[in-house]
Amino acid sequence: MSAIQTPKVLVVDDDQAMRQLLVDYLAGHGIAVDSAANGAEAQAAVQDKNYDMVLLDLGLPDIDGADLARRWRADTSMSIICVTGRNEEADMVMGLELGADDYITKPFSPREVLARMRAVQTPVTRGKHPRAYQFAGWNLSLNTRRLTAPDERNVSLTNAEFNLLVVFLSAPGRIISREHLLESTRAFDDVYDRAIDVQILRLRRKLEADPKNPTLLRTERGAGYFLDAEIDTLWG
Repeated sequence: MSAIQTPKVLVVDDDQAMRQLLVDYLAGHGIAVDSAANGAEAQAAVQDKNYDMVLLDLGLPDIDGADLARRWRADTSMSIICVTGRNEEADMVMGLELGADDYITKPFSPREVLARMRAVQTPVTRGKHPRAYQFAGWNLSLNTRRLTAPDERNVSLTNAEFNLLVVFLSAPGRIISREHLLESTRAFDDVYDRAIDVQILRLRRKLEADPKNPTLLRTERGAGYFLDAEIDTLWG
């Protein structure tokens, strides 16, 4: 989380005790936090305020949480952490495919939730760092977090996708293991290795002309992934 600007977070959960626990804990750590007990309240809150992040329980009583996540990813730039009571790989993949930046299962501690939030929102650039990267006609600005395609289209990235792409751009030509990607992005549970594969697939859909036959974000079988492109670093 930024140390300069107070983040605004919405907690969406139909469990009143859990909702209040998170609200009290996050507020105690300097976060401006609101809550919603169902999908209708959440949708009204998102339309009324500009949140930086939402903690979204997928098992809401009135609206499918997955539909909300899909809608918010299309219409907003806020970070989304999906919450569920089931610890199944299919649910994790679904949450990430919806565009969630992270996924957490109950039961969890408020401290773990705060750590996940900070991982998703931690700025990549601090002090004197690159201000932009250029590769294969693409341009990624670290200041605006904007990815521009060779045809000058702006391509939206989730926070998780942005952080993952920066890891590759800061290590040109280097093969990066799943373990290192997990550690570097800090947005996923270490035991859930496939989350990185899902994020790689989503990045390929945005970067590659043919995601099934990638020429930029390539796989080194048994070792990891690497970005196969000349990279120019612009310093600020």
